[in-house]
Amino acid sequence: DDIPWEAHVFVLVSFPGSGVMLKPVFTKQPGSVVFPLHPSENRREVVFSCEAQGHPAPFYRWKLNDSFIVLRAGSRYSLVGGNLHISHLNKEEDVGIYQCLASNSFGTIVSREASLHIAYLENFKTQRRSPVRVREGQGVVLLCGPPPHSGELTFTWIFNQYPSFVIQDTRRFVSQKTGNLYIAKVEPSDVGNYTCVVTNTVTKTSVQGPPTPLVLRIDGVMGEYEPKIEVQFPDIVPVAKSSTVKLECFALGNPVPTISWRRVDGASFGRKVDVNKASGVLEIPYFQQEDAGIYECVAENTRGRNSVKGKLSFYAPPHLIEKPQDAQKPIDDTLVWECKANAKPKPSYRWLKNGDPLDPMEDRVQVNNGVLTISSLKLADIGMYQCVAENKHGRIFTNTELRVIAIAPDFSQNLLKAQTLARQGGDVLIECKPKMSPRGMISWRKGKEALREITVLDNGSLRIANVTKMDAGVYTCVARNQFGVASSAGSLLVKEPTVITSPAGHLDVTVGESIVLPCQVSHDPTLDLKFTWFFNEQLIHFGTHGGYFEKVGSRSAGDIMIRNIQLRHAGKYTCAVQTKVDSVSIATDVIVRGPPGPPVEFKVSEMTESTASLSWGPGLDNHSPILSYIIQARTPFSLGWQAVTTVPELLGGKQLSATVIDLSPWVEYEFRVLATNSIGTGEPSKPSKKARTKEMPPRVTPARVNGGGGGRSELVITWEPVPEELQSGPGFGYVVAFRPHGAQGWMQAAVTSPDASRYVFKNESIPPFSPYQVKVGVYNNKGEGPFGPVTTIYSAEEEPSRAPGRLRARSVSASEVEVTWKPLAWSNNRRRILGYELRYWGERDKQETASVIRTVGNRTSVLIKDLEGSSTYFMSLRAYNSAGLGPQSAIVNVTTKKPPPVKIMWNTSNSKVILRWDQVHALENESEVTGYKVMYSQDKHSRPSVVETNTTSLELSLPVNQDYVIQIKPFSEGGEGSSSRQITIPRIAGGTVLDQCNISYGCIALWSAEATAIGEIVWYLCLLYSGFL
Repeated sequence: DDIPWEAHVFVLVSFPGSGVMLKPVFTKQPGSVVFPLHPSENRREVVFSCEAQGHPAPFYRWKLNDSFIVLRAGSRYSLVGGNLHISHLNKEEDVGIYQCLASNSFGTIVSREASLHIAYLENFKTQRRSPVRVREGQGVVLLCGPPPHSGELTFTWIFNQYPSFVIQDTRRFVSQKTGNLYIAKVEPSDVGNYTCVVTNTVTKTSVQGPPTPLVLRIDGVMGEYEPKIEVQFPDIVPVAKSSTVKLECFALGNPVPTISWRRVDGASFGRKVDVNKASGVLEIPYFQQEDAGIYECVAENTRGRNSVKGKLSFYAPPHLIEKPQDAQKPIDDTLVWECKANAKPKPSYRWLKNGDPLDPMEDRVQVNNGVLTISSLKLADIGMYQCVAENKHGRIFTNTELRVIAIAPDFSQNLLKAQTLARQGGDVLIECKPKMSPRGMISWRKGKEALREITVLDNGSLRIANVTKMDAGVYTCVARNQFGVASSAGSLLVKEPTVITSPAGHLDVTVGESIVLPCQVSHDPTLDLKFTWFFNEQLIHFGTHGGYFEKVGSRSAGDIMIRNIQLRHAGKYTCAVQTKVDSVSIATDVIVRGPPGPPVEFKVSEMTESTASLSWGPGLDNHSPILSYIIQARTPFSLGWQAVTTVPELLGGKQLSATVIDLSPWVEYEFRVLATNSIGTGEPSKPSKKARTKEMPPRVTPARVNGGGGGRSELVITWEPVPEELQSGPGFGYVVAFRPHGAQGWMQAAVTSPDASRYVFKNESIPPFSPYQVKVGVYNNKGEGPFGPVTTIYSAEEEPSRAPGRLRARSVSASEVEVTWKPLAWSNNRRRILGYELRYWGERDKQETASVIRTVGNRTSVLIKDLEGSSTYFMSLRAYNSAGLGPQSAIVNVTTKKPPPVKIMWNTSNSKVILRWDQVHALENESEVTGYKVMYSQDKHSRPSVVETNTTSLELSLPVNQDYVIQIKPFSEGGEGSSSRQITIPRIAGGTVLDQCNISYGCIALWSAEATAIGEIVWYLCLLYSGFL
């Protein structure tokens, strides 16, 4: 059939500027304007903004108070884009509600409403006012009577003349509602002229009314009377959400009344409420639903009380909470749009189509409380729709597009799949999703035969259950509606099902073992397999999990290995096998047996001096019964956790308590328990809270009691302190007992420091080097402990009383001297000789800086090494013992032998230094020279590097740009000889060649030729040993 062109509606969506059709959408909407009108201002222009995007570009119209504004040449109204310009404002003609309408080929949309108000303030018409006469003590109201105006006003009053303003307090009040001045009780000081000042808060202009004289009557004083409320608020005050409301209340009376506020429902005022008792104003900012209610103002004095009440009602303009979305519907379909708004009072709803009220007269168009329903959609229903939600405090507009689609069946975007795979014995769905509007009829054929007894779903797809090989073939979907027919075909291929041949299982393994979980399958050979494993329903990522999991299967097997299995690997393992046509899975439960988990609820119930009572609960047995428990303890003094002795000694698997014995008194302990089963010992329990054993008298005495030495008349007793963990309580100390050898009674002394390791008894009656018996005991706050074994020590001895005799010294070589002497008697009853102290110094040194050599035992000679050749040295000798040094011997001197001369030569080239020297010949009393030590360093103070050689030359590789100090020392079997003098080799600069330099004991000659362009020779240095070195 021919399809009329009116039925083809093509829907395209794009962006502005692309040339594709787009509905109008507001990007700017007008806002309300309050224009301040000043009499002297000539430029009176207002601009209402309106801008919409769409394609074709929208055109604009405006309404004032629901009537279209006609734009004529010379009119005060003009359009610039969509913006409305109003010039030469007229406060009678231009005030009202404005709306912008934007239209294109899709339809028309209406903007939100924007009001225009013109604020102005005229002058007072009356120039004079009659005096107001009152008695003293009477209340009075002075009327302001503001002139014609528009916009919010504020009021103040001048007393007599500017700038003396009336100050509001409990007696005087200026109402910002009426502008009137209220004086609760007139006093003589109130007499004068009062002028009302009116200010427009929009135009910022002020005008003054004529002065009103207040005159005091002389016919008496007003007596006291009860309050009379002159300023009060309405019975009902509507307040917008989040706005600020101010209630005024003021009363006349004598005495001056006090004003108070309260809520009739008894609720307290929130912190945000400001009650200004001095000015009679109650202010509630950011008004909310909970602030609504009946408020009462109470005025009272000693003569009585009066009150007024008013209700604050909460209101809120509509706020959209659900708005309709753009709809694209097939022709003859049904449209349902819901529009919902919050408001107080509840809003009413109406709908616009293309800017005009929607006519619900047709039966197929229904509007019910914000829900728009249009049945049997037609092309004429296409357009822009707006929901208007409104109450008396405001209205809000939505903006929604309706598109109605009419199109013949079309498979170009959704062809049937060329191939659909199905599993033999399974179900298959062949989807058919042509594009057509309205929805027509779907039929199927296999090959060229129409299918009759088949299952066609509501969406047109074909479903085949229990697929067999006979179902394979080419299937065609045919779609029809009143606008045409179309079809699409695809093949159905039937495959063998996938079957897991490995049985579901249950595995029981031990921690540390490796296991294989099988997943063998049979499948259609033309299909690829995908194996996926899950552990407790979580996907296993191979290569992570610490490397425990590894795939070991082939193409038709998905086996995995778990290496070194742990307790945490116990659970359910699922192998899922997937092909393009089906998926199957198998589960295996794995139980892992391992050492027990940590015991629980471990606690210490009682502590004595040496025992602790413990209890605990069993932890997890990890599938192997608990056989025994082990208790461990640690203290601040132990190296980690140590096993302890318990009662009973062996703790079986059912034993859940024990007593630990053999603990040290007054020591802080932590305990823990470990469980053991046939597989091993598990993790320990959490440590117990720290607990201290009770104190008791000490039981351990100090070790290694000894003594001796010290000064004259002293007995020195030493011992090894008792460790803190063996002190058994606070207040630990030592009792030192001693007596002369053979005496009966003991002398005792207390040492209070637990860390002390010696005691010195000083008494002039103590003979030197006399034997004493000593023993050391212990005590603490609980009492005294035992004494240790008795030990014999000696009192302090006297220093040696004589100097060694026959001190002799002789030079062995240029660097060595042998010293001999006659020894003193080794010991007597007052002193001992422990050894000798030899002091020696050079002739240019002071004796106080002498070097010291000490011998031990009865030696009578010493060899001094590393001396300088041809030098004189002095020396003295003293005997020593534990009491100190004896008297000094006579001082002797000796001169070392002269060393043989050494001549050193060097050459430098690039970074190499070549050294040569004369051979050193030994003297008669010296052993033959066997080699030389070459020592070099960057300066005289740094540690030198040493190279040994048995020849008289050496080649060194040294870095350039650094000075070097070099010494050469011969050595033999008898030791090292004297060093040569230090020589300095200057730095080897780039392009510089240092030639030969000869050094001997008599003269150092150094010269160098620098290879310059003119071959200049520079002599550097020659120092005579005798004069300068």
